[in-house]
Amino acid sequence: MVAIGEKFPEVEVKTTHGNMKLPDEFKGKWFVLFSHPGDFTPVCTTEFYGMQIRLQKFKELGAEVIGLSIDQVFAHLKWAEWIKDNLGEEIEFPIIADDRGNLADMLGMIPSGASNTARAVFMVDPNGVIRAIVYYPAEVGRDWDEILRALKALKISDENKVALPHKWPNNELIGDRVIVPPAGTTEQIKEREEAKAKGEIECYDWWMCHKKL
Repeated sequence: MVAIGEKFPEVEVKTTHGNMKLPDEFKGKWFVLFSHPGDFTPVCTTEFYGMQIRLQKFKELGAEVIGLSIDQVFAHLKWAEWIKDNLGEEIEFPIIADDRGNLADMLGMIPSGASNTARAVFMVDPNGVIRAIVYYPAEVGRDWDEILRALKALKISDENKVALPHKWPNNELIGDRVIVPPAGTTEQIKEREEAKAKGEIECYDWWMCHKKL
């Protein structure tokens, strides 16, 4: 199973948009790969509908989206057609038909004793590095707003060299402020104190400081 910080494996996949090479297909972009247990199932249908109506929000963050299950491509196509005809949303992102389970095995998407994929999410940065992994069981649907929040937080962290608190930007302690990385030397502690005196940061202590972006 791959881990956060590792390169996404190089693989060619069959999708509803044709064959693709990952991660090269999205080189220079973030992408979110998510798996679902099976086509024509109720929870998965709610997830696909929810993802499609938020797809533009992912694109506004510079991220592409791609789905995956171990169903065959014709099942993906028919299911997407059913969603459009019955729920009024056209699935615009590609869906991988990993019918032999090769990529699912590579990414550790199939739970022990199961025959279908779990509800996994992989967030991959523009350099093809896996930055976040989220797993849910088959019986619990995901919250795409949380995935959006995490993706935005990762981008802000990279761009500003900060960390993001619980439930950011609605944290119970510091609101939408961001965490200044903890000091690692006595000199950095002094620098934190100087920044605090200038009003550049606020601190509960030298190891827990925060600021506005």
